[in-house]
Amino acid sequence: MGISRRTLLVGAGAGAVAVVLAACTPEPQPTTSPTSAPPSPTPSVPPGAAPEPTAWMRSTWSTDAYSRGAMSYLPAGATPQLRKDLAEPVGDRVLLAGETTDPDHPGTVPGAIDAGRRAAALLIAASASGERVAVVGAGAAGAAAARALTDAGRVVTVFEARERTGGRIHSLAEKKWPIPVQLGAWLSAGDDAGSLGGELAAQGVHQLTFDTPTGWSKDGAAPAIDPGPLRRAIEQAANAPADMPVDAALKAAGADTADPALAAALAWLQATTGVDAEKASSWFPPAFAPDALKGADGDVGVLVNTPLDGIKVTLASPVTRIAYDDSGVSLRLGTGESLSFDRVIVTVPLGVLQHRAIEFAPPLPFAHRGAIAALASGYVETVWVQFDEAFWNVDADLWHVVGGDAPLRTWLNLQPVTGRPVLVGLVGGPEAEAFAKLGDGEAEAVVRESLRVFMAATPTP
Repeated sequence: MGISRRTLLVGAGAGAVAVVLAACTPEPQPTTSPTSAPPSPTPSVPPGAAPEPTAWMRSTWSTDAYSRGAMSYLPAGATPQLRKDLAEPVGDRVLLAGETTDPDHPGTVPGAIDAGRRAAALLIAASASGERVAVVGAGAAGAAAARALTDAGRVVTVFEARERTGGRIHSLAEKKWPIPVQLGAWLSAGDDAGSLGGELAAQGVHQLTFDTPTGWSKDGAAPAIDPGPLRRAIEQAANAPADMPVDAALKAAGADTADPALAAALAWLQATTGVDAEKASSWFPPAFAPDALKGADGDVGVLVNTPLDGIKVTLASPVTRIAYDDSGVSLRLGTGESLSFDRVIVTVPLGVLQHRAIEFAPPLPFAHRGAIAALASGYVETVWVQFDEAFWNVDADLWHVVGGDAPLRTWLNLQPVTGRPVLVGLVGGPEAEAFAKLGDGEAEAVVRESLRVFMAATPTP
């Protein structure tokens, strides 16, 4: 019987890789900076794995108390109406915003920006100039809402739980890296890539294109990914009497889920959307990105910091309770301090709401609570690794690991655009959550083991 990647990641498998992944650390507390170096010796790595990197950094959004995931998606049985329900004003005093509430581009930075602006427009219509408005969250949605409110004459204060702005956008510029390390939202595809690229270009940040895919297995070059079975299964599932998860739809359509190309396609789907294929709706499936992505060579944080310019932002101030009535709202901070405002826009991620990190008094209406419970939080983690020299012989900039049990199956090759041996790994779904829980030493060992197939990689003739 084969060992799944999920089994490997939680350390329950057997053999050499299981030794590498034998333990998971307890959930870490929120930090203001990403992991950049292991605090303890790296576990022994089986022979044939990639060499030890000279530098590496990774995200842990899945376990971060102020994120609890990367993006939202619709599980089987859920509908897009839930997003609209969540965006409905609560007594003209409380509004929820963020990518979760955007029915057109959920799970994306453009969706978060649109949702923030939409919530601001609703609040502006219900309020008067000079009213005091709180915005909870200094991410893309919060920044967009705060800018629109300020421009309309409202007195805005933004409260951010972290010690930095940006939310799940996190760019870090350090001399040892050829371009800023992007540990959060920085990749996009299709129409979203064009929208995001325009906003970044206006701030002097240029797009990077990853559009030359290649697949590799332990036997060498292989077909990259095969989305055909997935698309056919979703088309067939549309006629089913009830919604079913994506993996169930594949089985119902007779697809071979053990096929390496299909497994690679599912890994790609999870790495770009954060979904769990065993839960995601087949009636309202996540968008399957083309085998191409757009990135950025500069600080993506300008999407947040530019609109926040001149607006009062209070950092390291998590909001733990929001009380509201017809006369206004009261915010209680983690410090115990309470502040009064006329209205509030809440832009925290879905996972934070699901963990009840903020108490609402009175409780949110039934439709809002139902939407929060029914929607799903997706997980995506990113790892950047730099080596002394390239150990691969592949010019393609988008790599898929096909077959085997490599936990991280999607890689971006930055060497063609930076001239430096830098790789970026992506993992999504349950594997991302498990990866985030690993200690730094175990995580580095997983990265090196996942890159094993490229040690002997040679260009396709």
